[in-house]
Amino acid sequence: MDRFTLREATGTDARFLGDMLFEASEWMPTRTRTRVDVLAGPTTAKYIAGWKRPGDGGSVAMDSAGTPIGACWYRLLPAHDPGHGFVAPGVPELTLGVVPVWRAQGIGRALLEAVVVQARAAGYTRISLSVDRANYAQRLYVSEGFHTIEKSTGSDTMVRILR
Repeated sequence: MDRFTLREATGTDARFLGDMLFEASEWMPTRTRTRVDVLAGPTTAKYIAGWKRPGDGGSVAMDSAGTPIGACWYRLLPAHDPGHGFVAPGVPELTLGVVPVWRAQGIGRALLEAVVVQARAAGYTRISLSVDRANYAQRLYVSEGFHTIEKSTGSDTMVRILR
């Protein structure tokens, strides 16, 4: 882990979280939407709008020069305005994004592990997410203890117990 370090996400990370939300949403090399399209969409904007609210938590990975290269965060969303990975009130939804040139180097796993620790320390007993079945990140989530609780067209809603 000498090539990168982790730190807790702060209120000043909102713009970078937006970048990582775009990476998480448009993970395929053949992207079809722009960053503006993704962040303006009501179903995705809710994951970063007003960051950092009470109940939000996350971590940012930095390269050796101090440049952000990945982020993982969670947020509670209400039942009347759920996100893609909503399972129940009081269960935060997780988002994970890594800059493409930094993928497959352990950054996503390190971020995910750090955020699970944060969520557990914050008193959450479960955390959820939604992932496209074709996304390599799905294998990461399974290896980190997430299990599928609902399948929809092309994606899965997954949960991890945080005991």
